[in-house]
Amino acid sequence: MLQLWQQTYRLACQLGGAIAFYTCLPIPLSWPLEFTRIARWAPLIGLAIGAGLGLGDGLLQFLGCPNLTRSALVVGLWIAVTGGLHFDGAMDTADGLAVTEPQRRLTVMADSHAGAFGIMCAIALFTLKTSALSELASHQTIALMTAAGWGRWGQLLAIACYPYLKPVGKGAFHKATIVVPGDPLFGLLFLLGFSGLQLVLGFPGLLVVRMIASGGVIAWIMGAWLNFKLGGHTGDTYGAIVEWTETLILCGLVLVHPFKAA
Repeated sequence: MLQLWQQTYRLACQLGGAIAFYTCLPIPLSWPLEFTRIARWAPLIGLAIGAGLGLGDGLLQFLGCPNLTRSALVVGLWIAVTGGLHFDGAMDTADGLAVTEPQRRLTVMADSHAGAFGIMCAIALFTLKTSALSELASHQTIALMTAAGWGRWGQLLAIACYPYLKPVGKGAFHKATIVVPGDPLFGLLFLLGFSGLQLVLGFPGLLVVRMIASGGVIAWIMGAWLNFKLGGHTGDTYGAIVEWTETLILCGLVLVHPFKAA
């Protein structure tokens, strides 16, 4: 019994650490935080973020906010609740990939100043997310949870599968403490549980399977492509995986019934 209590306490501390690292949400001062292996909680954090954004979207809709404006506000809140952590990584990665000399890419990515390609990446991400969200006919909360959950599982998969390119960095401790295959499977359980909830809510089984398959494939492809381009990953590329996986999933859901507008 004591061992079970200690394990439960440590998991609670890790969850608190994951919330503190991946979001700007306030954490009670009495909640002890542990940052070891917090990456495995990232998909759950994504599902929670998606659910919160869905509630915000529903509230704005109830207040009569126009569709496009409402979507832009939700995407802005999406960036704000994470402190721009992943958005900044996507911008830095875009600047690095724009460099023709591979040996200079990490140096450019480490520069705190945003370059032209980083700014273009930010515009593209914000525009695509806003446009896709505004085009969803229904089930916005499910779509947001799907995108945010699988985006963070893609990050977790990249941490597990590919080398980290820096001796130190904001993503180095994830790579140093991850347990394979336990942590990716741990994160996947949350997403599969969410898919089970969709079945309970009446979503067609084939649609749920397609969402699992497409979410997993997009998440894997983003990590694999960045590994191919850079020979590994950094904290910035982890953020890029999250952002582009979220964006591509939202864009894909616009084409799928029952999300597709008539």
